[in-house]
Amino acid sequence: MTLLTYQVFKTVADIGSFHKAADILGLTPSAISHAISNMENELGFSVLTRGKNGITLTNYGENLLPHVNAVLNSEESLKQVIAEMNGLKTGRVKMGVFSSVCTSWLPDILSSFKEKYSDVTIEIFQGSYDEVAYWIKTGVVDLGFLSVSSAKDIPIEPLYKDPLLCVFPKGMRQNDSTADGTITIEEMREHHFVTQREGTDADIQNFLKENKLKIQSKYHVIDDLSTVKLVEAGFGICLMPELVMTDIPYNVDCYRIEPEANRIIGIAALNPDFMAPAVRTMYNHIISNYKKI
Repeated sequence: MTLLTYQVFKTVADIGSFHKAADILGLTPSAISHAISNMENELGFSVLTRGKNGITLTNYGENLLPHVNAVLNSEESLKQVIAEMNGLKTGRVKMGVFSSVCTSWLPDILSSFKEKYSDVTIEIFQGSYDEVAYWIKTGVVDLGFLSVSSAKDIPIEPLYKDPLLCVFPKGMRQNDSTADGTITIEEMREHHFVTQREGTDADIQNFLKENKLKIQSKYHVIDDLSTVKLVEAGFGICLMPELVMTDIPYNVDCYRIEPEANRIIGIAALNPDFMAPAVRTMYNHIISNYKKI
């Protein structure tokens, strides 16, 4: 099989349409269909299912896709090495980010990097911890921001200690003489929580479990804004990383947890010792500018 065949398969898998893949790759739909048919004949099994709702991967296709991504990423790495040998700073970097990094750090990362390496193309994929980790493992992205606890077996370079805060409705603790800018775990036990669904924020879920905070909440949401908005409206309290709260304008009070609790943010890559030149340059750029621990 050729690299073009791999590219056709990846594009169809990502887009879910022969016609759209044809537009992206500058080919005809029949050429796309022919390439996939030849690929399946050579492999001896089907990689795609054609249905009324579009194109989906078979189980064989899902297992094959990470390996195809690895081949295409290796080809990109080779191109970048050759370009670097010729003194050209070109290439492509695909990076996964979660919400608070996307809003707090990403604009500066992109601007400062582009000032030095204007010919490098950067693609951004925003998702949850679990999604970023999956993208790193399957080769969808070259690098990804994760918390250390969510990275698990993915190599990660710690960058930043982000304190966890307890968020209250505005003024709820003003009449409490013990309210001094911190809150204890014992006091948190006395309140109802608004929580994000399990798997949405590994660090907060780990904190709750480690401190045996049994949360029986009626409010299970999936994003930071919704969580804090429900707290503002008086439906309970929540836990949030400090970096998140710098971007949320809601009328709430935030308290440091006593004893201190944090999440550690880092930059992760599946093979830190083997990166394309442009990816390595971005990796080093992030560490140089954002490593605070």
